[in-house]
Amino acid sequence: MKGISNQLFSWIILVGLVLTWGSSFILIKKSLLYFSGFEVGLLRIGITFLFLSPLALQRFRKISRQTGFKLFIAGLIGSFIPAFMFAIAQTGINSSLAGTLNSLTPLFTLILGLLFFKQKAKWYNVIGVMIGLVGALGLINASGDMGFTFNMKYASLIIIATLCYAFNVNFIKQYLKETDSLTITAFSFFFIGVPTFIYILIFTGIPSKIIHQPDSLTGLAYVGTLSIVGTGLALIAFNKLIKINSPLFASSVTYMIPVVALIWGVFDGETLKWWDILWFVLILLGVFLVNAHPGRPFNVSSRVLLRRKK
Repeated sequence: MKGISNQLFSWIILVGLVLTWGSSFILIKKSLLYFSGFEVGLLRIGITFLFLSPLALQRFRKISRQTGFKLFIAGLIGSFIPAFMFAIAQTGINSSLAGTLNSLTPLFTLILGLLFFKQKAKWYNVIGVMIGLVGALGLINASGDMGFTFNMKYASLIIIATLCYAFNVNFIKQYLKETDSLTITAFSFFFIGVPTFIYILIFTGIPSKIIHQPDSLTGLAYVGTLSIVGTGLALIAFNKLIKINSPLFASSVTYMIPVVALIWGVFDGETLKWWDILWFVLILLGVFLVNAHPGRPFNVSSRVLLRRKK
């Protein structure tokens, strides 16, 4: 029963993350109307730190020095670097291309997991990664946004961010098994958030901009939503997903993010085409294969043979 409940809970978290992170790119785009890419990155880290710091302070005495160092690594690579990479990248490429490149995360998760983290994968997991990637790319291509240009300078920043995500997913699964998801998220941002928040207050013009430019409060609302919902709460759920399921399944959330754009398009009056559904089905098939494990449907034939022998 525990396995079944974990499986259902995994899918609930996955859908919630898809809906949340599917809106992150548009929130970054809106934030960039009021702040620079560097400022958006700083604010995203700083606001998330303020939101999560009470949780970190409650658990401070329970964290050993060794675990604290691991949480710092998780925060630096999994949150700090990507926050700047995505914000700066979207000053040169649009959100559709950013979302497409973000779909490389499961592929990098698989590669890094096999090479450096002793993760195991079956042939159908690998096929699932490829099918999901094809579905995500196809859905973006069919969405009608064909006007984006591939700027390698900015696109490479997204690729760096996806590599960071892939490393962090494997790192948490391998080295933070005994640490709960709330602690991982809270301390990841606490260790990187303290110096970031001090830097914002002393070395940037962000406080002055917020005080003297009333329009910047709108931008702050976009960044705040992105930080609290799209980063703080979402990462708590994501880290929980990593612990109850595989790194590949957790990272496959990036495949389904383009589906959110499609759904918003339908609500906005756009027509749903049959090939959109085809790409969506491919994504679901890919996620299913990524999550497949020995002892489930793939072992049916072997069980039948054993019964015959008996």
